[in-house]
Amino acid sequence: MQSLVILISGRGSNMQALLEARRHNDRIVVISSNPQAIGLSIAGQYGVETAALDHRDFPDRQSFDAALAEIIDRYRPKLIALAGFMRILSDSFVQRHHQRLMNIHPSLLPAFPGLGTHARALQEGVKIHGCTVHFVTSQLDHGPVVIQAAVPVFPDDTETTLAARVLQQEHRIFPQAVRWFMEDRIRWIANRIEIIDPPCGGTELISPGLTK
Repeated sequence: MQSLVILISGRGSNMQALLEARRHNDRIVVISSNPQAIGLSIAGQYGVETAALDHRDFPDRQSFDAALAEIIDRYRPKLIALAGFMRILSDSFVQRHHQRLMNIHPSLLPAFPGLGTHARALQEGVKIHGCTVHFVTSQLDHGPVVIQAAVPVFPDDTETTLAARVLQQEHRIFPQAVRWFMEDRIRWIANRIEIIDPPCGGTELISPGLTK
């Protein structure tokens, strides 16, 4: 049985999308940096094992990351999925789990890394916005891209309406990327990701296309 660890800090809507799309032969563990995170109770409703490690109990990022790594290592995960995990990981943590850390980001990277992506997209007047699943590296939001999905930006969009449209696509592509990894269909070529037997793309502006 393969293990998947999902890291959250809040409600974890992307975590819920992963749980709904999970493969039944995988063991899933949800770990939160916030013991009061709503996502922990949601995960419990799916019968998933949970754990919490309050980052406020640690004097610095390095000590928190070291304790988090110890908990994660108990489960020997094949993949660690960051689903709304609101912590910047230390270099030592990233290197310890090299090529096993996957994140979902609400922009078409490398555009708009960091926070406030939807407001910045509107401010810049872009016509297409979206989301990216990528591997985590020491450089924030600049790891190799696995899959992206794009949405149109309408003239009357607000930050809220645009965020909702992007979130729908996050819930589609993150489970797809995780499934590819768990099925050994992701291959690293230098700093680029190749999908083994990718599905045929359509006209929905998702690359690579989703499995039907």
